[in-house]
Amino acid sequence: MSIIEIKNLTKKFDIEGHTIVALKDINLSIEKGDIYGIIGMSGAGKSTLVRSINYLEKPSEGSIFIEGIELGSLSERELRKKRSNIGMIFQNFNLLEQKNVLGNVCFPLEISGIRRSDARKKARELLKLVGIEDKEKAYPAQLSGGQKQRVAIARALATSPDILLCDEATSALDPQTTASILELIRSINEKLGITVIIITHQMSVVTDVCKNVAIIDSGKLVEKGSVEEIFANPKSDAAKELLSGKRNTYTPVKQLNTGNKIRIVFKENSAYEPVIANLILKCKVPINILKADTRNIAGKAVGEMILDLPEDEEKQEEIINELKRANLTVSEASENE
Repeated sequence: MSIIEIKNLTKKFDIEGHTIVALKDINLSIEKGDIYGIIGMSGAGKSTLVRSINYLEKPSEGSIFIEGIELGSLSERELRKKRSNIGMIFQNFNLLEQKNVLGNVCFPLEISGIRRSDARKKARELLKLVGIEDKEKAYPAQLSGGQKQRVAIARALATSPDILLCDEATSALDPQTTASILELIRSINEKLGITVIIITHQMSVVTDVCKNVAIIDSGKLVEKGSVEEIFANPKSDAAKELLSGKRNTYTPVKQLNTGNKIRIVFKENSAYEPVIANLILKCKVPINILKADTRNIAGKAVGEMILDLPEDEEKQEEIINELKRANLTVSEASENE
């Protein structure tokens, strides 16, 4: 069941007499309970997209549906009420410096008319959920970046939203803290059933926690699907760049005529099998491993290798066929890999 439907979304900005198209004809469906990544390089339009989901940015064209309700059809009062069902956290935390941790989490509850005693009770429950119940009297200036983001998450959950938008929520954090925040987001998704949309420019964030992903490039949706599928077989230049840091790194293996390097992707059990050793023994040729990496994607071990094959074209074909028979995804790596 889709909780978010984005249909033919276009967003334009008029700046000093010029029209800038930030998003063009975006169509996207996000299922209830998913952890969905929206990824792109800086300036791709992903933050504009996430702000469109809760109508902080109103589309120039197209529609946004939340649980079947088209946001453009709502009055301002109805829209404010609907937004209370959509929590949001940001890269820079956006905490109120003059309020302590408990006051920050209570704030959205108090402005919605909840009694102070009830607000404080719920805020303490949320602080326990995010693991900083001992910091309720501290002020933001006394907290680390990770602790500030935990406060921001607790505050975003205060109104019991069904959707949590995370706009570059880990970009200001170190790798260890990023991992702990992503694990917290995963735990919240599982415990509360909240649909999470993560906006990021970091593929490592997507592979660590997301189930599905959409790739935005120059305001256009260029690729979407499961994280595992896109990691195994990226089709768009943007996906290849985000995975490898370079554009046009991979081309279909059937065009293998520009070099001897190939990329293979391991899935699940094959990541633990001695595929290369078996291949060398069977084909009786040396194979150089130029690069190797394994990641945990959606709870599954998925890895990649760049292999340098022998010059003999018949042996190349034999090797590629053996790899495919082993259920590996095979593509050609470019000369600059």
